[in-house]
Amino acid sequence: MSATAEAVTALLAKYNDALNASSTDAVMPLYAEDGVFMAPYSPSAASPEALRKAYDAVFKAITLNVKFAIVEIAELAPDWAFARTNSAGTTLDHRTGASSAEANQELFIFKRDRAGSWKI
Repeated sequence: MSATAEAVTALLAKYNDALNASSTDAVMPLYAEDGVFMAPYSPSAASPEALRKAYDAVFKAITLNVKFAIVEIAELAPDWAFARTNSAGTTLDHRTGASSAEANQELFIFKRDRAGSWKI
């Protein structure tokens, strides 16, 4: 596995853990300053303030218990990469108390920051 693939895999594991912990504070350092979160049925969150607000809203509405499976990681340029993933598990809806099956396919774009760390 390449160094990029190892770094992206580790980052996605941290992201997976942050989602399952409903932790906006754990999600935030995983994003680049110009990172964008595009949650279904919601406007894109394209600033650190918008990211925090979006993740707070998601975690207020639901609790996730999901696992990511990495399908593909590709380095596009020295400081750019993407990962294609599948996730599956359950979602608990806080409004209704109902738990349901959850499954998605995701596309993540990563950028290496000035310190050499990969970020979403």
